[in-house]
This record gives sequence, C-alpha cells and structure tokens, in this order.
Amino acid sequence: MKSYLITDPAYYGSKPEELSRSLETALQSHKVDFALFRDKSTPIYPDLARTFVSVCRRYGVGKVMLHGEPLTAYRLKADGVHLGSHQHLMIEEAKSLGLYVIISTHTRLEALVAQEAGADAITYSPIFDSPGKGEPKGLEDLKEIVDTINVPIFALGGIISDEQIYAVTAAGAYGFASIRYFVS
Repeated sequence: MKSYLITDPAYYGSKPEELSRSLETALQSHKVDFALFRDKSTPIYPDLARTFVSVCRRYGVGKVMLHGEPLTAYRLKADGVHLGSHQHLMIEEAKSLGLYVIISTHTRLEALVAQEAGADAITYSPIFDSPGKGEPKGLEDLKEIVDTINVPIFALGGIISDEQIYAVTAAGAYGFASIRYFVS
C-alpha cells in the first residue's frame, strides 16, 4: 500500500520555515511514498514549492509532486504534477515534460477520461466523510472503480486511521492519500 501525503496550509503553514518544520515532523513520523505540495491561494507558491521539494528530497520521498501546473513542477525539479479533475487536457503537456501525472477524479467517467488521456495514477474521492467534500463514495464504490480502471488508484478523502487504510487496501486500492492522517 503506497502512502501519499498531501499538504494543506491549515496544517503546514504558509511560510517556508513553517512548511519546512511541519513537513519534517510528518516525514519523521510516517513512511511516505508520494508527497504533494498543495496550496491554491498562496502568492508565494514557487518559494514554498522549492522548500517542499528540498525537504522531501532530504527525507527520500519517492515521488515529489506539485499541484496543478506542469511547467512549474518541471522547473522546480519535482517528479510530477497532480492535476485537478478539470485539467485532463494538461496530461499530455505534463507527460511531454517527463513528469509523473496523478489526476483527481470523483466519478467513474472522470477516472475513465484520466486513464484514456494517459495519467499515471488517479486519486478517487471522497471515500470517507471529509470536511466540505460532499457525500462519501464508500468502499463498495472504490472497489468498483478499482475493478474498472487500469491505472493505479489512490483512495482519498477522510482517511485518518489505520483501520481505514486497511479497508481501502482490502478494496484493492494501490495506495491512500490524505492530509490529516500525516499530521496526527
């Protein structure tokens, strides 16, 4: 089961030193295979992303991902980009830059479109109750997506316990992605 840490400024801060400190704490406490710097509102995204990439490299994170913009991920020497569900047309651009591409999906159709467009992996969410993310999909829906899609699927949404990780593993997910699990 692969683990995918996703940052949120509410937990990791919005200044380079806060991000560095919070991220180091999380990476010292948890095994992390993938990590995503996600902050949709900061005016200093490149500065924070540089800090994020540097800390993740020091801790040996396997795939260091940046959110939303392939060219920024490429320029800052991240391993890949995590695209929003509406950004499937950017998959080709990201792949042409040699980036690993994960894209967010919330429906079977979005997952199929992402697979057809060449995404390396998807997140599927929300699996469990997650603040502000709508009705949870549940484990049965996750299993149906796993049985339908041929790219690795990270279960996302409301995963805060080891029991939930075991449950998404049993449903066949490639990995789990979470914000809150890694800050607990």
